[in-house]
Amino acid sequence: MFEFSWPWLFLLLPLPLLLLLLKPAATSAQTRLRIPSFAKHNLTTHSLEQGARKLNVFEWILWLLLVTAAANPTWLDEPISLPNEGRDIMLAVDLSGSMTEQDMAYNGQYVDRLTMVKAVLSDFIEQRQGDRLGLILFGDTAFLQTPLTRDVKTVSKMLSESQIGLVGRATAIGDALGLSVKRFANKDKSNRIVVLLTDGQNTAGNLKPEDALLLAREEGIKVYTIGVGSDNPRGFSLFNMGGSSGGSLDESLLKQVAEQTGGLYFRAKDVAGLQQIYAELDKLEPISADEQTFRPQSSLFYYPLLIAILLISLKVMISTLRALKEPN
Repeated sequence: MFEFSWPWLFLLLPLPLLLLLLKPAATSAQTRLRIPSFAKHNLTTHSLEQGARKLNVFEWILWLLLVTAAANPTWLDEPISLPNEGRDIMLAVDLSGSMTEQDMAYNGQYVDRLTMVKAVLSDFIEQRQGDRLGLILFGDTAFLQTPLTRDVKTVSKMLSESQIGLVGRATAIGDALGLSVKRFANKDKSNRIVVLLTDGQNTAGNLKPEDALLLAREEGIKVYTIGVGSDNPRGFSLFNMGGSSGGSLDESLLKQVAEQTGGLYFRAKDVAGLQQIYAELDKLEPISADEQTFRPQSSLFYYPLLIAILLISLKVMISTLRALKEPN
């Protein structure tokens, strides 16, 4: 869309005409005025006034171009939606050995828990436009795979490339929660969320879950915990042959962490349950509904200004050539 930043400047268009009308009449029609740059031409004041009152087309065009440039013509592109100031979400995903247990039905077959988590969590990640996401993976300890970023594709890729046993076979829930709190230390205190997903209980790490919980409460970080595991174990795990799928899940700890930080605990027994959990998170932690837009602007004032300069240059050049051709 085309518009002018200061359209009121077009009120100046009749200014040259007003100046001519207000110019005082000459006291003597025969008074002569000699112009130094054109000393050989003797012009009377009367002749000057008559010429000035009859502004030619060139002068009007030149004035119109200068006023147009001063009004700053601008081209506005189509509105572009800006990311809302959404949530800071740190995803803490369990990579312990029990996550290899194949008790989750997905696409008509049973897959291990991590495969199912990756499939469903990837969709959740890619829908987080406007949020900042981070990824923490934990086993024997916890490490930051991806810091908080709006680049959700990178977070999704880092999750898809994670492997069981990458950080050991145990479960360091306390370390995962503590690292999440640490990564939020320099962030705003509004809408900071941890989604901690595990299928076991704390069996390793340097920080006890109770201590990590205390840190999260002091920092005002809300934690949503998700316990993964089917109630119908199929009894196969690469790291724990014949292990129980849900028996080792410390639900009391996960509920405690969620309740004391203002979050909620969910149990994901199947794919549909996990999908429903992420849908609930959208409802519980909504982004501001006010959409912010931005319209890129391109200033075009230099076009009429350039044309005016070219016309003046052309006029001067023509006048100079005529003066050179005239006999001395």
